[in-house]
Amino acid sequence: MLIAREKRKTNIAEYILYMWQVEDLLRACVFDPEKIKVQLVSRFNADEETGKEITGWYNNLASMMGKEHVRGKGHVQVLVNLVNDMNEFHLRMLDAEKDLAYVRLYQSNREAISDFMQKSPDKAQNEVEACLNALYGFMMLKLKNAEVSQLTIETIGGFGQLIGHLSARYIQFENDDFEF
Repeated sequence: MLIAREKRKTNIAEYILYMWQVEDLLRACVFDPEKIKVQLVSRFNADEETGKEITGWYNNLASMMGKEHVRGKGHVQVLVNLVNDMNEFHLRMLDAEKDLAYVRLYQSNREAISDFMQKSPDKAQNEVEACLNALYGFMMLKLKNAEVSQLTIETIGGFGQLIGHLSARYIQFENDDFEF
């Protein structure tokens, strides 16, 4: 909750990736409130009141995942909507051509994004989702200390630059610091 709140204000892509990880952590805890408290809440070493707030946040997210039938896989609708909003913003950025650095980043990554979308078993609905899926998958591989090819590292680096730039502009747009 504390990390999510801060990430939501500062980096929309990191927020989404963090929330996807939280969803997976809740799945690993099999949505058991006691396991959630021991495995997730206790890591914050928070005072009693903050601990209750964090516990409630995790339990509310777990409940939402159940109601939305994404306990096994998938993402809560609010995150799906946010990814779709980012993709709409991405398309506006390309169409408006106001940020030429972003257009160049996209052009240099377009083919790799297309390749990833075709080869990915989890079919992304749009290019932003594909990039986020790739970044999340890479993060999971790194956590497992899996070997990753140099080409994959370079491709993910390009996706990271693109999504990082998009994310920064998205936050600027939300804060009325960027307009088309």
